Amino acid sequence: MSPGETKSIPVSAYWPLSSARITQMHAWHGVMLDLQRACTTAATRLRPYIRPTPLEASPALSELGGDVVYLKAENLQATGSFKVRGAFNKLLSLTPAELERGVVAASSGNHGAAVAYALQQLGAHGVIFVPEHAAASKLAAIRRLGAELRVYGNDSVLAEAAAREYAAHSGRVYISPYNDWEVIAGQGAIGLEIARTQPAIQTIYVTVGGGGLASGIATYFKGNPGERKRRPVRIVGCLPANSPVMLASVRAGGVVAMESQPTLSDGSAGGIEADAVTFGLCQQLVDDWIVVEEDEIAAAIRLLIETHHYLIEGAAGVAVAAYLKDPQRGRQRNVAIVLCGANLDLAVLQGVLCSRAGGMA
Repeated sequence: MSPGETKSIPVSAYWPLSSARITQMHAWHGVMLDLQRACTTAATRLRPYIRPTPLEASPALSELGGDVVYLKAENLQATGSFKVRGAFNKLLSLTPAELERGVVAASSGNHGAAVAYALQQLGAHGVIFVPEHAAASKLAAIRRLGAELRVYGNDSVLAEAAAREYAAHSGRVYISPYNDWEVIAGQGAIGLEIARTQPAIQTIYVTVGGGGLASGIATYFKGNPGERKRRPVRIVGCLPANSPVMLASVRAGGVVAMESQPTLSDGSAGGIEADAVTFGLCQQLVDDWIVVEEDEIAAAIRLLIETHHYLIEGAAGVAVAAYLKDPQRGRQRNVAIVLCGANLDLAVLQGVLCSRAGGMA
């Protein structure tokens, strides 16, 4: 499909612009219901462009954890990350004129590669801002896909601010990695795939950075009150101890600015925009939070390589490690762990494999 053939499917006009209105009791259910419908619309819109990923049973994790564990293999998605879903959904919602002008995005790497890939497929162009700590392999992927790359600041939130300013001055659409309804709805299509493949899922573990993935999946399952009663699903937000920004924000009752430390989970690291719509969604819809240490992330990466022959990145390792750390595991429940990506630098992988950290149990 060429840029001129794309069709815009707008979201409801009353969706709030920031998380402040999401948390208002009277506005909440309407937003949630519409976002759930948007996830279903996104799944249909995305069908020609992305691959449905397998929900694979994990005998190893089932034995270790005492549950029936499935892995949602977004590490096998195009560009090696779930991010391509939100990127395509946003771009396909734009008008032909907006696409022709080009877009601007900000990313720690995966979202940038996803936007660059989607732009290449649609015959459009864009500029991607990345922070200084972005993984070299992810920057190389963006360059290979033909997008213009700009490195700015030592935190994702600084790159996002610079990208927004550039987009405003150049008259282009800015595509946030998480703070955008269409991006969230695109990620929420993962929830639809999980539900259709394994309707009996009871708990889902999702790594949380800016919160777009968790918001989309949680809203798909919990958006319809009747559906929530029929199929209750526990959503567990998983974070690295070196960058637990969303959890700190939820506990504080508002988005906080905090310094992140280096982490294997570079894809989820960094700050959150002050008006992020995902804050209210995560605050309302994530049931429990689990924070994991760097050695636990590394052990999770090794475990998946050994037992599934899957390469996963640090952010995906966070969700696996969180499951194994969950005090509620071991109740023979049907569990899904979202493996959000596979983009791990070779030097980092070498360090993980050579690490002397003990195994997980």
